[in-house]
Amino acid sequence: MKKLLVIMLILFIQFSVYAKEVVVEIYKKNFIPAHITINVGDTVIWKNIEKRQYHNVWFKQLVKEEPDYIFPNERYQRSFSGVGEFAYECGPHPKMQGLVTVIE
Repeated sequence: MKKLLVIMLILFIQFSVYAKEVVVEIYKKNFIPAHITINVGDTVIWKNIEKRQYHNVWFKQLVKEEPDYIFPNERYQRSFSGVGEFAYECGPHPKMQGLVTVIE
C-alpha cells in the first residue's frame, strides 16, 4: 500500500510539473490564437478582453447545451485529459471558431 501511494505521489508531481496553462484571448470577435496545440493535462484559459461584448466557448462535440457567457474581463478555463482535436465556437457568434489539438 505504501509503495502504491509513493508511486501515485511521484506521478502526481511529474504531471503537475509539466502541466501548463495556455491563454487564448477573445478580442474583436476572434479567438487569438484560434488554433493551439497543447499536451495532455494542460489547461486553456480563455480571457474576454473586449470592452462591451460577451462570448462563450462551446465544445459542441462534448456539451450539447450552450455554456454560460464570458463577459468583459472574465475568463473560462478547461483542462484536457485526453488526446484529440477539439473544435469550439462562440454560441452567440458562430463564425468565431477555434481548435484545441491535444497531444501526448
